Formats: sequence, structure tokens, C-alpha cells
Amino acid sequence: MGSYVPTTAAQREEMLATVGVKSLEELYRSIPQEMLLKDGGLNIPEGLSELEVRERVSAMAEKNRVYKTVLRGAGAYRHFIPAVVKSVTSREELVTCYTPYQAEISQGVLQGTFEFQTMICELTGMDVSNASHYDGATAAAETIPMCRDRKRTKAYVSAAANPQVIEVMQTYCFASNTELIVVPAKDGRTDLDALRAALGEDAACFYLQQPNYFGQLEDASAVGEIVHAAGAKFVMGVNPIACALLPTPREVGADIAVGDGQPLGLDTAFGGPYLGFMATTAAMTRKLPGRIVGQTTDVDGKTGYVLTLSAREQHIRREKASSNICSNQALCAFTAGVYMAAMGEAGMKQCARLCVSKAHYFAAALEKAGCPLKYKGEFFHEFVTEEADPGHRKKVLDALDAAGILGGAEVDGGILWCVTELASKAQLDRAAAIVKEVL
Repeated sequence: MGSYVPTTAAQREEMLATVGVKSLEELYRSIPQEMLLKDGGLNIPEGLSELEVRERVSAMAEKNRVYKTVLRGAGAYRHFIPAVVKSVTSREELVTCYTPYQAEISQGVLQGTFEFQTMICELTGMDVSNASHYDGATAAAETIPMCRDRKRTKAYVSAAANPQVIEVMQTYCFASNTELIVVPAKDGRTDLDALRAALGEDAACFYLQQPNYFGQLEDASAVGEIVHAAGAKFVMGVNPIACALLPTPREVGADIAVGDGQPLGLDTAFGGPYLGFMATTAAMTRKLPGRIVGQTTDVDGKTGYVLTLSAREQHIRREKASSNICSNQALCAFTAGVYMAAMGEAGMKQCARLCVSKAHYFAAALEKAGCPLKYKGEFFHEFVTEEADPGHRKKVLDALDAAGILGGAEVDGGILWCVTELASKAQLDRAAAIVKEVL
């Protein structure tokens, strides 16, 4: 263990003598001897030098396919990350940070988390945010027990939400014996008539994704009115970059706002680690799962930070807990906080505007190339082009792949494209030209 063992040899000898044994081996004398390692030790290769390790790992990394142009999202998005973000978060004081159990010696980590919560509230318009979840899907699923009670036992989700989010919600509901009903979509958006007909007196909540999985912008205000008319809670899953331009969840009547914080300074990184954020109104504060960092003052009047309202959690009051998830993604949340601080309001809005303008430019270019839009509604930075033949879809994506371009994701009846601020006009023109040539 090297320097990771905090005791000296003399201290270990003293401890062994205190418990009445002569060696470390004697501590394990009750364990069957055939289970213990003998003189041969672990059957692992000899150690390598730093240079040898670097060369071997580099050789492994060269097997990865790195695309210069990425036109795929579907839940994970490539955005520009300012250099200051990784410069700050890679500091050794922060890179190992986890949940600050000893708050009195974790003031820096707690303040960083508090700032993250504050900015999430500013993005969503909500009153209070927690210190994060594992990812956006688990955050979405955690809203169901927040809203469920003895009379309202059914949860609802739009079919236009990300299928992976729906799957996680189904897993949670199966485990808690909660019925989850998927409300159908129509023309790429939630079917409002179907929603109105589905919600009954036992409806606990409805989850709407904005923008939805197909990139379409939903009529969130109308959805909120329908949900509240049924006496249920309105939950919105949002893209944090889109929040910089769109009306906040609070402004359209949402009771809870959740989402994946990956676009906020986190690399796509083969799917993780990401973080889920959750914010809600003051009325639902005590039902908010996960950790919350609060600001206070000490006996000398100095500002300090604490973990607050912990009684909601399983480690304090297990039988009455609103959630059995009490872990958070401290480093990822801190990264998101640094990103938002570095970008500022103007930078976030500029990023969102670039996403919108470039996505619409590319959509128009694809239509000219022979790929009509499947859905005609407004969209943010994702959209679906219509192509019913799987063979044609494969030819298009294979041709782009051969040119070093990661094309969109295949969906039922088409291709789901995504454009962020990282795609240049030249890259988009080249991709459209390749698609036109294939078609």
C-alpha cells in the first residue's frame, strides 16, 4: 500500500501486541488456510515503468475511433468546454471529492455544491435544488415517489421522452409496485387529447421531456394545465443548454424540473459519469430526495455551509424516507458549476443560439439533399429526417462514417440528428453533400 498505509511498522507492532497476536497472519487464523495466498503471492505480471505504461495505454487508446464531426445526440451532447473548467476541477483537492460527511472540514466542497444548486435554480426558475443524482434518468425516476401518495398511485410519462429514461422509470416503478402509464405521441409530440383522457383521480404525476427525444418543442404550458386540472404534479425533464433560451419550467407551470447535467462541461466520455439535477418549488422542498447544501452563519457570524434537511434520507429515517438514493455526483456537479460560472448568462445564451441556428441550417441543407423533416414542429438542436427504408439509413450513416463523420441515431422511420456549437458550417456542408451523393 506504500504511503497509503497511515501507520508505521512500530505502531502496527504495538497494535498487534495490544490485541494479543504476534503477527498480521494470526489475525486471519480462523480463515481456512487454503484460501490464503502463499509464498507465490498474486499471479500478476511484473510492474512496468512509467514510460512503458504510457506507451501501452496509448496503444490501447489508438484503437478508439475519434470523430472530428459529431452529428448525434439522443441524450449525450458534445459542447465546447472552456479550459478553465478542467484546470479547476483537476486540482487534487477536488478530483477525489465525494459527499462531505464532515461538513466542518469540507467548506470548499460544500460551497461549490451550493453554487451549483443556486445556478440550477436560476436555469429552471425553481426555489430549491438538490446536490445531484447519478444521471438524468435516475433523477426523472426519483420524482415519482415524490409525487405519489395513498390516493394518487399512478405515474404517467410521454412516449416522446427518451426511451432510456422511460426504461429507468419502469424499473423504479416495478420495484415500488407503482403503475407507470406511457401516454402516446402524435406527430412527434405528446398527444394532448390522449393525455387528457388518461389522467384520472389516481394520477400522481406526468413527466414531459422538453425538448423531447425527437427534438420537438412541446406545448409545455398546455400540458401543465391538463396535468394540474387532474390534480397531479407536472414534472419536466429539460436540457440545461436549452433552458438558457426557452421559458423556464417554473414559467410554464412545472412542479419539478429534472435533467442530465452532462452538457454542462462534461465530456461524452463513453456514457459517463454524468449527473442528474433536480429542482422544485418551495412547497415540495421536504419531499426533495438527495442531499441539499444550505448556507448559514457560525457563532462568529461568518458564512458557512451545511448539509440540511437530512431527515428525508434513508440513513436518518429509513422507514419514512422519500428516497433510498442518498449518493450524489459531487465532482460532476462541481464541474457543472464551474462551467456555468465560466460561461455566464451571456455565454450560455450564445451557446444555445448557436445550437439552434446551426441545427436549422443543417436541417434545411438535408432537405435540399433529399431528406425531408419527419416532424414539422419547432425544434432546438435535434430533429428527425424521414427515411423509412433501414437499408437507405444504413447507407447514409456508413458513408458519413467513412468520411470521419458520426451521423445521427436511427429511430423508427428516420434518423435523429443533433447539431451543437462545435459543428462548423464547412463540416455541415460536407455532411449534407455526402448525404446528397448517397441518395
